Amino acid sequence: MRFLGRYVIFVCLFITAFCLISCEKKKEGKVIVTDTEYTLRHDAERSWTLDATGKVKNIGDVDVKKVVITGYCRSCGEVIAMGKWFISDVEKFPSQKDTISYLAAGADEDFKVKEVVFYWGVEKPKSIPEKLEIVIESFETVD
Repeated sequence: MRFLGRYVIFVCLFITAFCLISCEKKKEGKVIVTDTEYTLRHDAERSWTLDATGKVKNIGDVDVKKVVITGYCRSCGEVIAMGKWFISDVEKFPSQKDTISYLAAGADEDFKVKEVVFYWGVEKPKSIPEKLEIVIESFETVD
C-alpha cells in the first residue's frame, strides 16, 4: 500500500513539473519601423506616386525571417478624382511590398516600398496625405 501512495505522489509531482516547464514563456520576435521617408515620383504626364523608404528593426528576443513591409493611407479614398490622393482597392502588387528574408535579433535593415498612394491632377500635389503609415504586415520567427 505504501508503494502505491509513493507512486501516486511521484506521478503527481512529475505532472506538476511538466506543466510548469511547458508553461515557460517562449521567446518571440518583434519588428518595428524606426525610420520612414516619403518620396514623390512623377510617373506620367498627370500622375504622381508616393514611394517610401526607411528602416525596420528587430527588437525581439529571437531572429525573424520573411518580414513583409507595406504602406497604407488611411485618409485616402478609392475613387480616382482630379486633385485627390487615392489608393488601389485591389490586393497589393509585389512592388507595393518589401520582403526582408532574414533579420537577426537587435539588427536593422533598409526597406523600399513603391506606390503607397497615387495622385492624378494637372499640377504637382502641394502636400502628401495625412494618415500615411508603413506597417509590418507579417514575419516568422526562426526556431
